Amino acid sequence: MADKVTFELVLPERLLVAVDADMVVAPGAEGDFAVLPGHQPMISVLRAGAVEVYDGDKLTRRIFVAGGFAEVSADRFTVLAEHATPADQINRAALKDEIETAKAAVAAAGADEAKALAAGEFLAYLEQMNEAPAA
Repeated sequence: MADKVTFELVLPERLLVAVDADMVVAPGAEGDFAVLPGHQPMISVLRAGAVEVYDGDKLTRRIFVAGGFAEVSADRFTVLAEHATPADQINRAALKDEIETAKAAVAAAGADEAKALAAGEFLAYLEQMNEAPAA
């Protein structure tokens, strides 16, 4: 069994993160879950939230994802996300404007449940980014 898990976060246009870590915590659709070396294989849907990468007991990276999918094997953890932002790259002033725009989109969604759900999830993503401390 390896002593690290290889973590990759992949966006449609590029590989955002590729590191070896002691533990990675992800926002699963059913709740947060941690991946350690030797984890059982699994696939999970991710909700909007923070993926946290640890070296020992130290948080080394926090990346916000707007949902996606996770694939876990004994030595590898891959997250596929359409949108992701490292915590240290968040522009809080611009983010406040995006939150207001997202709130207006949710209010205007009306009876289209799929549109309202998507807008609500994106709003939750933006608000989490705005409230969370940088890594």
